[in-house]
Amino acid sequence: MPHEFFNPVHSVYGAGALSSLPRLLAGRKAVVVTFPEARQIGLVDRLRQLLGDSLVGVIDSVLPNPDVAELQPLYEQFWSDPQAAEVLIAVGGGSSIDTAKALMVGTESGRFQDLVAALVAGRPFAPARLKTLIAVPTTAGTGSEVTPWATIWDRNAQKKYSLHLRETWPSVAIVDPQLMLSLPASVTLQSGLDALSHALESIWNVNSNAVSDTFAVAAVREIFDTLPRLMQNLNDVDLRGRMALAALKAGMAFSNTRTALAHSISYEMTLRYGLPHGIACSFPLPMVLQRALGQDPARDAVLEQALGPLAQAPQRLSAFIESLGVRTRFADYGVADEEASQMVAHALTGARGRNFIATAHKEAA
Repeated sequence: MPHEFFNPVHSVYGAGALSSLPRLLAGRKAVVVTFPEARQIGLVDRLRQLLGDSLVGVIDSVLPNPDVAELQPLYEQFWSDPQAAEVLIAVGGGSSIDTAKALMVGTESGRFQDLVAALVAGRPFAPARLKTLIAVPTTAGTGSEVTPWATIWDRNAQKKYSLHLRETWPSVAIVDPQLMLSLPASVTLQSGLDALSHALESIWNVNSNAVSDTFAVAAVREIFDTLPRLMQNLNDVDLRGRMALAALKAGMAFSNTRTALAHSISYEMTLRYGLPHGIACSFPLPMVLQRALGQDPARDAVLEQALGPLAQAPQRLSAFIESLGVRTRFADYGVADEEASQMVAHALTGARGRNFIATAHKEAA
């Protein structure tokens, strides 16, 4: 049967790629969306020097896992002067890029609650106004720079929402491994394992296709080879570049498939137990792999390309993750067996869980 692959993001990759930002901005007025430490490490000053008068504002209060309570004042302040800037430049990890995606789609009223209400009700949302997004990841893992999705959290309601519109694709992704040299070991690990999850989740996925498989297999192999070495040498720009490229490939893969069961599990683990996203979506990978094997010969063949002989693949995957200091059992995170079983069953019913090949085969039966 025919398949389609679509990704409209103009990607610029390589050490020093940030220097292309003025050319890509082409004189348009821009607001930077970034994390608080960006000022301390000199990144905001560097952007000011690069962009000059084109930079008309900086939002540098983005926290991990953007929450509706934090986004509301940012959103309404940004849209209080809709003519101030044409472009949002998101500089940071997934949280900075997700925040910019929420900001880029304006409601008619300028109120953030109107957007949230549509997400809560599952109603279609058509932005009344729109800004262009340039995504500049400073981590190698999120994939958000080449996907249209943004995760918005509501910690008070213990919910997470996925913002996904045709308008929320970034226009440009600038992937510069030099920006990743300052990442601490913990964030390097979490983002690298997030990329591994993206790649594998796009393989055991009902939406997979030959193009997404090519990106995913390459990403898995590169991460297995590079991430352990990078964790031993965080200042190696070549290793940073290899991980950045692997993460970009993983992002390209799941930009068309979306994620699946491991990510569906991760949302509950983050909400209930506070696990960082990269850990929450990677620790169940061996368990999910075990469930995926034997479901579809074509998927098994691709998994074998990525992971090698399948007989011991779950054990090898578990050993790889645990060699990086991440445990791979629910019990390691204080989750009892009964609760874990309930969590997996619930995850299979979620939007991402339904992308998992075993779920689709069970429904077909």
